Amino acid sequence: MQHPLKHHLTLTLLALILLSHFPPASPVTPCRTVCGTTAINYPFSIDDGCGAPQYRSMLNCTGTELFFMTTSGRYKVQSIDYNKQTMVVYDPAMSTCSILQPHHDFVMTDVESVVIPPSSDTVFALLNCSIDSPVLNRYKNLCFNFSGHSCDELYGGCNAFRVFRSFTNSSPPCCFTGYDTVKYMSMNILDCSHYTSFINVDGLKGIGPADWVYGMKLSYAVPDTGCGRCTRSGGACGYDTETGVMMCLCSTSMNATRECAAGSNGDIGSGQKLALRTKFHAFALVVGAFIYFVIFI
Repeated sequence: MQHPLKHHLTLTLLALILLSHFPPASPVTPCRTVCGTTAINYPFSIDDGCGAPQYRSMLNCTGTELFFMTTSGRYKVQSIDYNKQTMVVYDPAMSTCSILQPHHDFVMTDVESVVIPPSSDTVFALLNCSIDSPVLNRYKNLCFNFSGHSCDELYGGCNAFRVFRSFTNSSPPCCFTGYDTVKYMSMNILDCSHYTSFINVDGLKGIGPADWVYGMKLSYAVPDTGCGRCTRSGGACGYDTETGVMMCLCSTSMNATRECAAGSNGDIGSGQKLALRTKFHAFALVVGAFIYFVIFI
């Protein structure tokens, strides 16, 4: 009869061998495809490792609300149009026609400014500017005519902005401008106390400021990484969180480089090959262990 201690050591050794040959569980989690009522599709994601790496950590899902994240705050996502490749966001700290809020800057990271900048039909209005403001002097060319609207119209037609006329009975300077102005100059440098922004400006001619759509429309492009092949195979497009290399996420424990399921030519996809090899390896080890116990123990 085999010594009990030797028998115990043999079992421990075999257990360690078996455990060492099973691959560790992948940290990849299934990519969520919705936040509240907003669909989350490529290139966006709310889970790290999903979507395109250029858009990493841009969106945050809190409960049922989706937010666009920048260095200056969280901006509520109103809608995403995947056909037009636009996202409409709203700054809860921004002044509008109906509410005047404290001084605030809108700041995007360098990456965000490149891959998802405000679209050309988003206009920023700089309000209550001093006569020494650079946009009224050296950089006055940055201000443009906006569908025939004027500063007087903003100050007179919006309850929130009437306070700027209360002391002098006249409208202080304002400036209708584009995103690049607030991108390169803070509100302190611009010497304007508040800003607001509105979208779809081509359709606002003859419409008063109380009926404008306040917010920002961001425009993005979809990286061409062969994502369609991955999604058609049942996977989710993602990337390696360390290298940024595109991956096809097949399950919580497996991913592939291009696709999960069988290709059109009948070959097994790389993800399935990996799974089959793993299962066969594990099965062979279990059978080998069983034979060892039968013969030697």
